[in-house]
Amino acid sequence: MKRKLFYLIAFLLTVISINYGAIAQTTSLGIFDGQSDVGYVKPKGTVVYNPQTQQYTLSGAGANMWFNHDAFHFLWKRMKGNFILRANVQFIGKGAVDHRKIGWMVRSTLDSNSKYVDVAVHGVKLTAMQYRTKTNDSTHEVVSKIEDPNVVQLERKGDIYTMSVARKGEPFSSETFTTKEIGDEVYVGLFICSHSATVTERAIFSNVRIVVPAKPDFVPYKDYIGSNIEILDMATQNSKVIYQYDKSIQAPNWTRDGKSLIYNKDDLLYNFDLATSKPTLINTGDVKRNNNDHVISFDGKMLAISSFGDKVKDNGKSVGYVVPITGGTPKRVTTVAPSYIHSWSPDGKYLVFTSQRNGNFDIYKVPSEGGEEVRLTTDAAYDDGSEYTPDGKYIYFNSVRSGHMQIWRMKPDGSEQTQITHSEYNDWFPHISPDGKWIVYISFLQSEVKPDDHPFYRHVYLQLMPISGGPSKIIAYLYGGQGTINTPSWSPDSKRIAYISNTDLLFPIFPIEKQQKQ
Repeated sequence: MKRKLFYLIAFLLTVISINYGAIAQTTSLGIFDGQSDVGYVKPKGTVVYNPQTQQYTLSGAGANMWFNHDAFHFLWKRMKGNFILRANVQFIGKGAVDHRKIGWMVRSTLDSNSKYVDVAVHGVKLTAMQYRTKTNDSTHEVVSKIEDPNVVQLERKGDIYTMSVARKGEPFSSETFTTKEIGDEVYVGLFICSHSATVTERAIFSNVRIVVPAKPDFVPYKDYIGSNIEILDMATQNSKVIYQYDKSIQAPNWTRDGKSLIYNKDDLLYNFDLATSKPTLINTGDVKRNNNDHVISFDGKMLAISSFGDKVKDNGKSVGYVVPITGGTPKRVTTVAPSYIHSWSPDGKYLVFTSQRNGNFDIYKVPSEGGEEVRLTTDAAYDDGSEYTPDGKYIYFNSVRSGHMQIWRMKPDGSEQTQITHSEYNDWFPHISPDGKWIVYISFLQSEVKPDDHPFYRHVYLQLMPISGGPSKIIAYLYGGQGTINTPSWSPDSKRIAYISNTDLLFPIFPIEKQQKQ
């Protein structure tokens, strides 16, 4: 009996040890499945994952990745289908060999002569999409026009591989390559190669994202993929995923006390506690079809919400309400549907909103207690996304009147309407920092989106510009769009921004909330 008990305890300890090892391995590698030295690599490569910053530090040697075989260290995940791989990359130290390499790779096998496609940033200025389309064949490359990039993206869409690289703050420059030879099920991941069999190099990878985009036949506003709440530190430009949901979360507002985010999910509004990472339903009474146009008053006490109204009276279209931020019975403040509320005045007396009337979208103002509505824009073009500055002197908004969507500004009475951005993108939803110094907005690519649309699931940039004027710079490269940053999402100290990114595949960074079956 004692011997049987001994073997049972030994067996259980072994199982616990194996399970613990699997958990530790998953945790230590973040969103990846494994790490390997490919080819002859000595000394062995290593990976250090920092869960606090969600950054990866890779160390590795390897003589080269060229001709008919490779030698490098690889942090990988097994995947199928379409994906977007993105990260900020940086070598640590001066380096021993100019052609040391780091980047993203898609690989058929872990053999040294495997077929593959990568985006390789060299220690010198060269950056290229390298590929081998036959096992044991020679390596070829497509050279990027951008030198010394530190933002790297590799996308697969069917048989098309797209390399997109940028210097942080600048737009992507892209090159494509088409092949069927790599296969559907592949290893994808980060790599480092020292270009020397005896030297180990190190690099750090931040803002690491593996995105599975929406399927080509998805139906907008019916089919949804997963959502990440991310917080971007303005000083470091490092963004962390703090929460994941397997369907749609949209438009995080940062509360004035800095403790919570308010967002919409499944037609309801939630308060997300940043300390506990737990959402709590906000009581909005019988108003239960809430969309992503909701905004907090400057004093932090009230919440203006937009909700799809009565199917008969409002034809089921959005109307505006106000409710205490802690919840309660909403009071209707807009009279005509559709109406989408975007901002309070700093004194709390007025709300500005977008409304469609006579087929035209314009910006209106209404007392926050309800009353007479005042039309502020009268141009025949689409106007949207209005927001007061903290000093109350201006209202910023976006308008398509110049031919594509751009950021504009006007006085609170609608006078002095002036175009602010003159970019090559469709720019939406200007949000002014609480200290009044900066504007952040979202940019859609003209090649992907019509000027008067801001759909889900597109390649977008978040851009930052001084409110005093000057050039904009890109602060985030992401897959998102509708719901990413529709509402003011600055932290009260103006040091961080909350936003939503999207992916159809959610990773074990922390427990994932699942949509509840209705």
